[in-house]
Parts: sequence; C-alpha cells; structure tokens
Amino acid sequence: MGDAGTARRVVVVDDSPLQCAVWRRLLENRFGDRARVETYTDPLEASRHLEPDVHLMLVDWDMPEMDGRELFEFACRSGVNPKRIIITSSHPADMLHQEFDGTGCLAVIEKAEPEQQAAFLMILDSIMRR
Repeated sequence: MGDAGTARRVVVVDDSPLQCAVWRRLLENRFGDRARVETYTDPLEASRHLEPDVHLMLVDWDMPEMDGRELFEFACRSGVNPKRIIITSSHPADMLHQEFDGTGCLAVIEKAEPEQQAAFLMILDSIMRR
C-alpha cells in the first residue's frame, strides 16, 4: 500500500449511530492517523462513495434499506476487494458463517461475543499493517 505516511481509508456502515461512533473511536484510538475513518448510517449513501481505494470496510448485516449482503455485493462490483470487507452482526457466528462463507469476505464477526472481538482486533491489526 502506498508510502508509510498515507492514511488507509476505512469505511464503516452500520445503521446504528452509536455503533458507528464505537467503531470510529476504536479505529482512531488503535491506528491514529494511519486510518482515515468514514462512517455511514445509511447504506445507500455509503454505496455512492465506494471505490477500489477502500482499505478496510466494516458492514453491519442487518440494515433496513439495504442489508449487509446486498451492500457487500455492491461494494465488490464497485471494485472493493472482498478480502477487505468484514461483516458484523448481533446474530450468532454460525449463522453469519452460513450466510457469508462462500462470499470471499475477510471475516464475519458477532458483535457481542468476546472471543469474536479478540479475533476481530487481531484481524484489524493484520490488515492495517498491509
């Protein structure tokens, strides 16, 4: 990825403003100026800003106007690498795997599961080093 001083574009899409704020704070605290975080509570608005330069994308599965699966597919058609997209949800991990295992996404994360959160932090650290 470009030179070491270039901030990586991170896009967060979740219909919960609180969850967007939590993701933003976590990412900015963990990566500082290495991450340029954009948050969207409206997946349709987010879809207008998707381009291949997205370094990491966090997508909530359950959103009213466009679910995470639809947004994932749209992002891929827009040139976002599926290996740069993490699907998040309050649904159990086994349900997420059943829905997304064949898609090529980077990971699926159950938001409320502590073991999933630990794995999520390891994934974040790894992808942000690339």
